[in-house]
Amino acid sequence: MGILFKDIRAVLPTEGRSFEVKKVSVYVQGDKISTIGRAPEGFTADEVVDGSGKLLIPGLINAHTHVYMTVFRNFADDLDFMDWLFGKIQPMEDRLTPEDCYWGTLLGYMEMLATGTTCSLDMYIHTEAAARAQQDAGVRAVMSRGLAGGESDVSSRRAKLKRAVDEINGWKGLDGLSFMLGPHAPYTCDGVYLKEIVDAADELGTALNIHVSESLDEMRTIREKYGATPPEYLDSFGVLRHGTVCAHCVHLTDSDMELMAARGVSVASNPVSNLKLANGIAPVPKMLKAGLNVAIGTDGAASNNSLNMFRDMGFMALVHKGMSGDPKAVSASEAFYMATAGGAKALGLEGITGEIKEGLKADLVVLDIDKPWIKPDNSIISALAYSVNGSEVEKAYVGGRLLYDRGKFTTIDADRAAFEIEKTCERIGMR
Repeated sequence: MGILFKDIRAVLPTEGRSFEVKKVSVYVQGDKISTIGRAPEGFTADEVVDGSGKLLIPGLINAHTHVYMTVFRNFADDLDFMDWLFGKIQPMEDRLTPEDCYWGTLLGYMEMLATGTTCSLDMYIHTEAAARAQQDAGVRAVMSRGLAGGESDVSSRRAKLKRAVDEINGWKGLDGLSFMLGPHAPYTCDGVYLKEIVDAADELGTALNIHVSESLDEMRTIREKYGATPPEYLDSFGVLRHGTVCAHCVHLTDSDMELMAARGVSVASNPVSNLKLANGIAPVPKMLKAGLNVAIGTDGAASNNSLNMFRDMGFMALVHKGMSGDPKAVSASEAFYMATAGGAKALGLEGITGEIKEGLKADLVVLDIDKPWIKPDNSIISALAYSVNGSEVEKAYVGGRLLYDRGKFTTIDADRAAFEIEKTCERIGMR
Protein backbone atom coordinates (compact mmCIF):
# COMPACT_ATOMS: atom_id res chain seq x y z
CA MET A 1 0.00 0.00 0.00
CA GLY A 2 1.49 3.32 -1.05
CA ILE A 3 0.19 6.73 -0.02
CA LEU A 4 1.40 10.04 -1.43
CA PHE A 5 0.68 13.24 0.47
CA LYS A 6 1.39 15.53 -2.46
CA ASP A 7 2.75 19.05 -1.97
CA ILE A 8 1.36 19.34 1.54
CA ARG A 9 2.49 21.55 4.36
CA ALA A 10 3.87 19.25 7.04
CA VAL A 11 4.96 19.87 10.62
CA LEU A 12 8.48 18.48 10.80
CA PRO A 13 10.74 18.23 13.86
CA THR A 14 13.91 20.31 14.05
CA GLU A 15 16.35 20.63 16.94
CA GLY A 16 15.14 20.13 20.49
CA ARG A 17 11.42 20.69 20.90
CA SER A 18 10.98 22.92 17.87
CA PHE A 19 9.24 22.41 14.56
CA GLU A 20 9.21 23.80 11.06
CA VAL A 21 6.38 23.81 8.56
CA LYS A 22 7.48 22.93 5.05
CA LYS A 23 5.62 22.19 1.84
CA VAL A 24 6.81 18.72 0.87
CA SER A 25 5.58 15.45 -0.53
CA VAL A 26 5.46 12.60 1.98
CA TYR A 27 5.59 9.00 0.79
CA VAL A 28 4.20 6.10 2.82
CA GLN A 29 4.93 2.48 2.02
CA GLY A 30 3.28 -0.21 4.09
CA ASP A 31 2.94 1.00 7.67
CA LYS A 32 5.86 3.46 7.65
CA ILE A 33 6.86 6.85 6.35
CA SER A 34 9.23 5.90 3.55
CA THR A 35 10.64 9.19 2.34
CA ILE A 36 10.03 12.91 2.65
CA GLY A 37 10.61 15.21 -0.32
CA ARG A 38 11.66 12.54 -2.80
CA ALA A 39 9.92 9.50 -4.23
CA PRO A 40 11.31 6.10 -3.21
CA GLU A 41 12.50 3.90 -6.03
CA GLY A 42 9.66 2.02 -7.67
CA PHE A 43 7.00 3.81 -5.64
CA THR A 44 3.38 3.36 -6.71
CA ALA A 45 0.65 5.40 -5.03
CA ASP A 46 -2.59 3.61 -4.22
CA GLU A 47 -3.88 6.85 -2.68
CA VAL A 48 -2.90 10.43 -3.44
CA VAL A 49 -3.84 13.16 -0.96
CA ASP A 50 -3.82 16.62 -2.56
CA GLY A 51 -2.08 18.95 -0.13
CA SER A 52 -3.83 22.14 -1.26
CA GLY A 53 -5.12 23.94 1.84
CA LYS A 54 -4.12 21.00 4.03
CA LEU A 55 -1.68 20.39 6.87
CA LEU A 56 -0.05 17.08 7.77
CA ILE A 57 0.79 16.47 11.43
CA PRO A 58 1.84 13.44 13.42
CA GLY A 59 -1.12 11.82 15.14
CA LEU A 60 -1.61 13.23 18.61
CA ILE A 61 -0.87 11.02 21.62
CA ASN A 62 -3.18 11.01 24.63
CA ALA A 63 -0.80 10.08 27.45
CA HIS A 64 -3.43 9.43 30.11
CA THR A 65 -7.04 8.43 29.69
CA HIS A 66 -9.69 5.87 30.59
CA VAL A 67 -11.28 5.35 27.20
CA TYR A 68 -14.26 3.27 28.36
CA MET A 69 -15.38 6.16 30.59
CA THR A 70 -17.13 7.82 27.67
CA VAL A 71 -20.12 6.05 29.26
CA PHE A 72 -19.94 8.59 32.10
CA ARG A 73 -19.61 11.73 29.98
CA ASN A 74 -21.69 14.64 31.37
CA PHE A 75 -22.89 12.48 34.24
CA ALA A 76 -21.15 13.51 37.48
CA ASP A 77 -20.18 17.15 37.12
CA ASP A 78 -19.35 20.02 39.45
CA LEU A 79 -18.33 17.74 42.31
CA ASP A 80 -15.42 17.53 44.72
CA PHE A 81 -12.83 14.99 43.51
CA MET A 82 -13.35 12.36 46.21
CA ASP A 83 -17.15 12.69 46.05
CA TRP A 84 -16.94 12.37 42.27
CA LEU A 85 -14.69 9.29 42.40
CA PHE A 86 -16.07 7.31 45.34
CA GLY A 87 -19.62 8.66 45.46
CA LYS A 88 -20.53 8.65 41.77
CA ILE A 89 -18.05 7.04 39.38
CA GLN A 90 -16.91 3.90 41.18
CA PRO A 91 -20.45 2.74 42.14
CA MET A 92 -21.50 3.10 38.49
CA GLU A 93 -18.29 1.53 37.25
CA ASP A 94 -19.06 -1.60 39.28
CA ARG A 95 -22.21 -2.04 37.17
CA LEU A 96 -20.38 -2.10 33.85
CA THR A 97 -20.01 -5.36 31.99
CA PRO A 98 -17.05 -6.09 29.70
CA GLU A 99 -19.36 -5.52 26.72
CA ASP A 100 -20.29 -2.07 28.09
CA CYS A 101 -16.59 -1.25 28.29
CA TYR A 102 -16.02 -2.51 24.75
CA TRP A 103 -18.59 -0.13 23.28
CA GLY A 104 -17.50 2.72 25.54
CA THR A 105 -13.93 2.23 24.35
CA LEU A 106 -14.98 2.19 20.69
CA LEU A 107 -16.91 5.43 21.21
CA GLY A 108 -13.79 6.95 22.76
CA TYR A 109 -11.66 5.87 19.81
CA MET A 110 -14.18 7.47 17.48
CA GLU A 111 -13.87 10.78 19.27
CA MET A 112 -10.09 10.61 19.37
CA LEU A 113 -9.70 9.76 15.69
CA ALA A 114 -12.14 12.50 14.68
CA THR A 115 -10.05 15.05 16.62
CA GLY A 116 -6.62 13.89 15.53
CA THR A 117 -5.49 11.43 18.20
CA THR A 118 -4.09 8.14 16.92
CA CYS A 119 -2.48 6.71 20.06
CA SER A 120 -3.31 6.64 23.77
CA LEU A 121 -2.30 5.27 27.15
CA ASP A 122 -5.50 3.74 28.48
CA MET A 123 -6.00 2.63 32.09
CA TYR A 124 -8.82 0.12 31.73
CA ILE A 125 -10.81 -2.33 33.88
CA HIS A 126 -11.58 -5.21 31.46
CA THR A 127 -8.62 -6.49 29.44
CA GLU A 128 -10.49 -8.47 26.81
CA ALA A 129 -12.94 -5.65 26.11
CA ALA A 130 -10.21 -3.01 25.87
CA ALA A 131 -7.91 -5.09 23.67
CA ARG A 132 -10.73 -6.21 21.38
CA ALA A 133 -11.86 -2.61 20.91
CA GLN A 134 -8.31 -1.52 20.06
CA GLN A 135 -7.89 -4.31 17.55
CA ASP A 136 -11.27 -3.65 15.94
CA ALA A 137 -10.68 0.11 15.73
CA GLY A 138 -7.10 -0.21 14.48
CA VAL A 139 -5.69 2.58 16.64
CA ARG A 140 -2.34 2.42 18.40
CA ALA A 141 -2.58 1.94 22.17
CA VAL A 142 -0.64 1.22 25.30
CA MET A 143 -2.95 -0.23 27.94
CA SER A 144 -2.55 -0.57 31.68
CA ARG A 145 -4.82 -2.68 33.85
CA GLY A 146 -5.99 -0.53 36.74
CA LEU A 147 -5.21 -2.27 40.05
CA ALA A 148 -6.33 -1.30 43.54
CA GLY A 149 -6.45 -3.07 46.86
CA GLY A 150 -5.73 -2.63 50.55
CA GLU A 151 -4.91 -4.73 53.57
CA SER A 152 -8.49 -5.99 53.94
CA ASP A 153 -8.66 -7.81 50.59
CA VAL A 154 -5.25 -9.43 50.11
CA SER A 155 -6.53 -12.60 48.41
CA SER A 156 -8.81 -10.78 45.97
CA ARG A 157 -6.21 -8.20 45.00
CA ARG A 158 -3.60 -10.89 44.37
CA ALA A 159 -6.11 -12.77 42.24
CA LYS A 160 -6.77 -9.57 40.29
CA LEU A 161 -3.04 -9.05 39.71
CA LYS A 162 -2.57 -12.66 38.58
CA ARG A 163 -5.51 -12.35 36.23
CA ALA A 164 -4.08 -9.11 34.82
CA VAL A 165 -0.70 -10.77 34.21
CA ASP A 166 -2.32 -13.79 32.56
CA GLU A 167 -4.47 -11.57 30.35
CA ILE A 168 -1.52 -9.45 29.28
CA ASN A 169 0.44 -12.57 28.39
CA GLY A 170 -2.54 -13.74 26.37
CA TRP A 171 -3.01 -10.50 24.42
CA LYS A 172 0.51 -9.15 24.00
CA GLY A 173 2.13 -9.22 20.58
CA LEU A 174 -0.91 -7.95 18.72
CA ASP A 175 -0.55 -5.20 16.15
CA GLY A 176 -0.33 -1.70 17.59
CA LEU A 177 -0.91 -2.86 21.16
CA SER A 178 1.40 -2.96 24.17
CA PHE A 179 0.82 -3.08 27.91
CA MET A 180 1.78 -1.63 31.26
CA LEU A 181 0.62 -2.48 34.76
CA GLY A 182 -1.42 0.23 36.45
CA PRO A 183 -1.43 0.46 40.24
CA HIS A 184 -4.25 2.97 40.59
CA ALA A 185 -2.79 5.39 43.13
CA PRO A 186 -0.83 5.48 46.39
CA TYR A 187 -4.07 5.96 48.34
CA THR A 188 -5.72 2.87 46.83
CA CYS A 189 -2.72 0.49 46.90
CA ASP A 190 -0.81 -0.27 50.08
CA GLY A 191 2.94 -0.80 50.07
CA VAL A 192 2.81 -4.59 49.92
CA TYR A 193 0.56 -4.49 46.87
CA LEU A 194 2.70 -1.86 45.19
CA LYS A 195 5.76 -4.08 45.60
CA GLU A 196 3.86 -7.09 44.24
CA ILE A 197 2.86 -5.06 41.17
CA VAL A 198 6.44 -3.84 40.67
CA ASP A 199 7.69 -7.43 40.84
CA ALA A 200 5.03 -8.55 38.35
CA ALA A 201 6.01 -5.74 35.97
CA ASP A 202 9.64 -6.89 36.19
CA GLU A 203 8.62 -10.42 35.25
CA LEU A 204 6.49 -9.17 32.36
CA GLY A 205 9.07 -6.65 31.20
CA THR A 206 6.49 -3.87 31.28
CA ALA A 207 6.46 -0.32 32.60
CA LEU A 208 4.09 1.17 35.18
CA ASN A 209 1.30 3.74 34.94
CA ILE A 210 -0.09 5.37 38.09
CA HIS A 211 -2.04 8.39 39.35
CA VAL A 212 0.22 10.53 41.55
CA SER A 213 -0.39 13.63 43.70
CA GLU A 214 -3.69 14.36 42.00
CA SER A 215 -5.41 16.07 44.94
CA LEU A 216 -4.69 17.77 48.24
CA ASP A 217 -6.64 15.01 49.99
CA GLU A 218 -4.18 12.48 48.59
CA MET A 219 -1.24 14.58 49.76
CA ARG A 220 -2.64 14.84 53.28
CA THR A 221 -3.52 11.14 53.48
CA ILE A 222 -0.08 9.93 52.43
CA ARG A 223 1.73 12.42 54.69
CA GLU A 224 -0.37 11.49 57.71
CA LYS A 225 0.01 7.73 57.17
CA TYR A 226 3.59 7.50 55.97
CA GLY A 227 5.31 10.81 56.68
CA ALA A 228 6.20 11.25 53.02
CA THR A 229 4.97 12.86 49.83
CA PRO A 230 3.27 10.50 47.35
CA PRO A 231 6.37 10.36 45.09
CA GLU A 232 8.64 9.65 48.07
CA TYR A 233 6.29 6.93 49.25
CA LEU A 234 6.09 5.33 45.80
CA ASP A 235 9.84 5.51 45.36
CA SER A 236 10.36 3.44 48.50
CA PHE A 237 8.69 0.51 46.70
CA GLY A 238 10.47 0.96 43.38
CA VAL A 239 7.52 2.46 41.52
CA LEU A 240 9.46 5.50 40.35
CA ARG A 241 11.83 4.27 37.65
CA HIS A 242 12.60 4.68 33.98
CA GLY A 243 9.46 4.12 31.93
CA THR A 244 6.93 4.84 34.69
CA VAL A 245 4.18 7.26 33.66
CA CYS A 246 2.87 9.37 36.53
CA ALA A 247 -0.50 10.93 35.73
CA HIS A 248 -1.59 14.33 37.07
CA CYS A 249 1.21 15.31 39.51
CA VAL A 250 -0.67 18.45 40.51
CA HIS A 251 0.88 18.81 43.96
CA LEU A 252 4.62 18.23 43.83
CA THR A 253 7.43 19.68 45.90
CA ASP A 254 10.68 20.78 44.29
CA SER A 255 12.36 17.71 45.76
CA ASP A 256 9.61 15.50 44.29
CA MET A 257 10.40 16.84 40.83
CA GLU A 258 14.12 16.34 41.30
CA LEU A 259 13.52 12.76 42.47
CA MET A 260 11.20 11.95 39.58
CA ALA A 261 13.60 13.43 37.02
CA ALA A 262 16.47 11.43 38.50
CA ARG A 263 14.42 8.24 38.25
CA GLY A 264 13.57 8.87 34.59
CA VAL A 265 9.79 8.89 34.91
CA SER A 266 7.44 10.83 32.64
CA VAL A 267 4.52 12.98 33.73
CA ALA A 268 1.17 12.92 31.95
CA SER A 269 -0.41 16.26 32.82
CA ASN A 270 -4.21 16.57 32.52
CA PRO A 271 -4.96 20.30 32.72
CA VAL A 272 -8.67 20.26 31.86
CA SER A 273 -9.57 17.37 34.17
CA ASN A 274 -7.55 18.86 37.03
CA LEU A 275 -9.27 22.22 36.64
CA LYS A 276 -12.75 20.72 36.36
CA LEU A 277 -12.35 18.65 39.54
CA ALA A 278 -10.85 21.67 41.33
CA ASN A 279 -7.66 19.74 42.06
CA GLY A 280 -5.40 22.55 40.97
CA ILE A 281 -2.82 23.18 38.29
CA ALA A 282 0.30 21.06 37.93
CA PRO A 283 3.63 22.95 38.10
CA VAL A 284 4.56 22.04 34.53
CA PRO A 285 7.07 24.87 33.94
CA LYS A 286 8.98 23.74 37.04
CA MET A 287 8.82 20.13 35.85
CA LEU A 288 10.38 21.11 32.55
CA LYS A 289 13.16 23.02 34.29
CA ALA A 290 13.80 19.97 36.48
CA GLY A 291 14.31 17.87 33.34
CA LEU A 292 11.10 15.85 33.45
CA ASN A 293 9.51 14.64 30.25
CA VAL A 294 5.94 15.99 30.27
CA ALA A 295 3.18 14.66 28.03
CA ILE A 296 -0.50 15.61 27.84
CA GLY A 297 -3.53 13.51 28.70
CA THR A 298 -7.23 14.26 28.70
CA ASP A 299 -8.07 11.84 31.52
CA GLY A 300 -11.40 10.08 30.99
CA ALA A 301 -14.52 11.69 29.54
CA ALA A 302 -16.06 11.30 33.01
CA SER A 303 -13.91 14.18 34.25
CA ASN A 304 -12.91 16.16 31.17
CA ASN A 305 -15.65 15.76 29.50
CA SER A 306 -13.85 15.44 26.20
CA LEU A 307 -11.08 13.34 24.67
CA ASN A 308 -10.10 16.15 22.28
CA MET A 309 -6.35 16.64 22.65
CA PHE A 310 -6.40 19.99 20.85
CA ARG A 311 -8.48 21.32 23.72
CA ASP A 312 -6.00 20.13 26.35
CA MET A 313 -3.04 21.28 24.27
CA GLY A 314 -4.46 24.79 24.21
CA PHE A 315 -5.20 24.74 27.94
CA MET A 316 -1.67 23.52 28.61
CA ALA A 317 -0.18 26.51 26.83
CA LEU A 318 -2.62 29.06 28.26
CA VAL A 319 -3.12 28.17 31.89
CA HIS A 320 0.56 28.28 32.78
CA LYS A 321 0.96 31.71 31.24
CA GLY A 322 -1.85 32.98 33.42
CA MET A 323 -0.64 31.29 36.59
CA SER A 324 3.00 32.33 36.24
CA GLY A 325 2.64 35.73 34.62
CA ASP A 326 5.19 34.50 32.09
CA PRO A 327 3.93 34.37 28.47
CA LYS A 328 6.72 31.92 27.64
CA ALA A 329 5.96 29.51 30.50
CA VAL A 330 4.67 26.87 28.05
CA SER A 331 4.97 27.90 24.41
CA ALA A 332 2.79 26.70 21.56
CA SER A 333 5.71 24.65 20.26
CA GLU A 334 6.29 23.07 23.69
CA ALA A 335 2.62 22.17 24.01
CA PHE A 336 2.60 20.55 20.56
CA TYR A 337 5.76 18.61 21.45
CA MET A 338 4.08 17.33 24.64
CA ALA A 339 1.08 16.16 22.61
CA THR A 340 3.22 14.29 20.08
CA ALA A 341 6.88 13.36 20.60
CA GLY A 342 6.68 13.90 24.37
CA GLY A 343 3.77 11.49 24.49
CA ALA A 344 5.66 8.93 22.43
CA LYS A 345 8.61 9.16 24.81
CA ALA A 346 6.33 8.68 27.83
CA LEU A 347 4.66 5.62 26.31
CA GLY A 348 7.92 3.95 25.32
CA LEU A 349 7.21 4.62 21.63
CA GLU A 350 10.01 7.10 20.93
CA GLY A 351 11.42 6.40 17.48
CA ILE A 352 8.23 4.55 16.56
CA THR A 353 5.58 7.26 16.37
CA GLY A 354 4.95 10.88 17.38
CA GLU A 355 6.91 12.63 14.61
CA ILE A 356 6.93 12.91 10.82
CA LYS A 357 10.25 11.26 10.11
CA GLU A 358 11.43 8.72 7.61
CA GLY A 359 11.21 5.21 9.05
CA LEU A 360 8.60 5.99 11.71
CA LYS A 361 5.10 4.54 11.69
CA ALA A 362 2.71 6.38 9.41
CA ASP A 363 0.46 7.61 12.21
CA LEU A 364 -0.62 10.77 10.43
CA VAL A 365 -3.45 13.29 10.48
CA VAL A 366 -4.57 15.60 7.69
CA LEU A 367 -6.14 18.91 8.72
CA ASP A 368 -8.10 21.27 6.50
CA ILE A 369 -6.60 24.61 7.50
CA ASP A 370 -8.47 26.61 4.90
CA LYS A 371 -10.71 27.93 7.67
CA PRO A 372 -11.55 31.51 8.68
CA TRP A 373 -10.54 30.89 12.31
CA ILE A 374 -7.06 29.81 11.18
CA LYS A 375 -6.42 32.47 8.53
CA PRO A 376 -4.06 34.20 7.95
CA ASP A 377 -1.22 31.67 7.93
CA ASN A 378 1.14 33.66 10.11
CA SER A 379 2.21 30.77 12.36
CA ILE A 380 0.92 27.25 11.90
CA ILE A 381 2.47 26.10 15.19
CA SER A 382 0.65 28.85 17.06
CA ALA A 383 -2.55 27.90 15.26
CA LEU A 384 -2.25 24.29 16.42
CA ALA A 385 -2.22 25.39 20.07
CA TYR A 386 -4.46 28.44 19.99
CA SER A 387 -6.80 28.22 16.97
CA VAL A 388 -7.37 24.62 15.88
CA ASN A 389 -10.29 22.95 17.66
CA GLY A 390 -10.31 19.47 16.12
CA SER A 391 -13.11 20.02 13.64
CA GLU A 392 -10.45 20.57 10.97
CA VAL A 393 -9.42 16.90 10.99
CA GLU A 394 -10.16 15.31 7.61
CA LYS A 395 -8.21 12.07 7.71
CA ALA A 396 -6.48 9.97 10.34
CA TYR A 397 -4.11 7.11 9.58
CA VAL A 398 -2.50 4.59 11.90
CA GLY A 399 0.34 2.58 10.44
CA GLY A 400 -0.64 3.78 6.98
CA ARG A 401 -4.20 2.53 7.38
CA LEU A 402 -6.97 5.08 6.88
CA LEU A 403 -9.26 4.93 9.93
CA TYR A 404 -11.14 8.23 9.64
CA ASP A 405 -12.10 9.98 6.42
CA ARG A 406 -14.17 13.16 6.38
CA GLY A 407 -16.62 12.19 9.08
CA LYS A 408 -16.67 8.46 8.34
CA PHE A 409 -14.99 5.70 10.31
CA THR A 410 -13.61 2.87 8.21
CA THR A 411 -13.39 0.27 10.99
CA ILE A 412 -16.13 1.25 13.46
CA ASP A 413 -19.91 1.10 13.14
CA ALA A 414 -20.60 4.54 14.61
CA ASP A 415 -24.39 4.14 14.78
CA ARG A 416 -24.10 0.80 16.57
CA ALA A 417 -21.62 2.19 19.10
CA ALA A 418 -23.89 5.13 19.92
CA PHE A 419 -26.90 2.82 20.23
CA GLU A 420 -25.10 0.41 22.57
CA ILE A 421 -23.87 3.21 24.83
CA GLU A 422 -27.37 4.62 25.20
CA LYS A 423 -28.59 1.14 26.21
CA THR A 424 -25.81 0.87 28.80
CA CYS A 425 -26.65 4.23 30.35
CA GLU A 426 -30.28 3.26 30.74
CA ARG A 427 -29.51 -0.22 32.10
CA ILE A 428 -27.11 0.90 34.83
CA GLY A 429 -29.42 3.67 36.02
CA MET A 430 -27.79 6.84 34.75
CA ARG A 431 -31.12 8.15 33.44
